This record gives sequence, structure tokens and C-alpha cells, in this order.
Amino acid sequence: MIKPKNARRRMVDEQIRARGVGDPKVLEAMSRAPRERFVPSDLQESAYDDNPLPIGHGQTISQPFIVALMVEALELQPGERVLEVGTGSGYAAAVLAEIADAVFTIERHGELATRARRDLIAAGYENVSVMEGDGTLGWPEAAPFDAILVSAGSPVVPESLKRQLAIGGRLVIPVGPETLAQHLLRITRTGLESFQLEDLGAVRFVRLIGAEGWSDAD
Repeated sequence: MIKPKNARRRMVDEQIRARGVGDPKVLEAMSRAPRERFVPSDLQESAYDDNPLPIGHGQTISQPFIVALMVEALELQPGERVLEVGTGSGYAAAVLAEIADAVFTIERHGELATRARRDLIAAGYENVSVMEGDGTLGWPEAAPFDAILVSAGSPVVPESLKRQLAIGGRLVIPVGPETLAQHLLRITRTGLESFQLEDLGAVRFVRLIGAEGWSDAD
């Protein structure tokens, strides 16, 4: 098996930089975050493949390129505070933590939240806080956030997340009426009651379950 450091370098060069992600902060974060620590043990040899991998509970660790694309879309700066909705394995939180000052991440599956918390600590990420809960409602006690990343698709943009953005803050979220018809949106809060919306293209994510997303019955 290729050494993880070499696999990360190849991943960044062939899967990410070559496909248009150019933010040096994102490329450096992707080259440092140990993806192999956030996949099931029987899939570690596939950790740096160009595809998502199952992590249990019907969830996946996203394709590396998609993680890089979404983090770049956040336009994240050092010193900022970021909220992630949909912790999953904790990998995207690790990438965010390589750039941001503080990362707050929410996972609705208790087992995944516990595992991600353990793996993030083991990987040395002391600036990440993990909470089990309904991510569509955000984390009001820790708001406002400079950036919010949602790693699951919602039928609409949750109002609670918009309201937890700082002025100038960016929310990146997949939105669409069904799994096969989602678009990645970037919503920037330009004032107390004003927001700018940008469509960044078609994507495909698992559904965002919660009070302001999909219901379990959908």
C-alpha cells in the first residue's frame, strides 16, 4: 500500500488541483488531513480513491474532490469560525480545522458523532467540537459563524442556518427537491435581512434529515 502522505499528494495533484480547485489554503489542508483515519478499517486502502465510501447508517465519506470543492466555495480564512452540518466520519471537519480557528460540527447519528469525536481527537484536532443533534437547527449557542458547510442535501435552505451567519458569512449547501436534482448553493449574508445567492452547479448528496430539512418519513 502506498504511504498515506504520498497518497494524499497524489490525490491533491490528480483529483483536486487538476480539476480546478486552486485555493492554496484548501490544497494544503487536503494534503495534511489524514483521510485514512476517517474511513472504516477494511476500506483504508481505498481512502484516497476518487469516490465516496460507506461509513454506516446509510452515510458516506464524500469524494475528496467534492470536499475540496465545497471547502473552497466557503472562501474560508484563517481565524474564522465555521459550522459543519453532517459530521459523518469527521473528515471534512478535519479539513476545515486545518484552515479555520474553530470548527463546530453536528451529526444526528449518535454512533457516528461518537466515532468522529474520537477520531478527530486521535488525529490531533483540538479545535473541533462535535455535537449530536439536528443540524438543520444549527448551533445557536456558538453562533454567529463566518461560514457554514452542509454536507447533505436539503429540500430548502434552513432558515435557522441563514440566521446564524455573521454579516459577510457564507453558507454552502446542496438544495433540491430530490437526491438526483440538487444544486450546490452559496448564500452570503450581506445585511441583517439581506442575502446573496449563487448556484455553483449540480451535485448529489444523501438527504439532510431534520426539522428544517427532510423528514424521516420522506
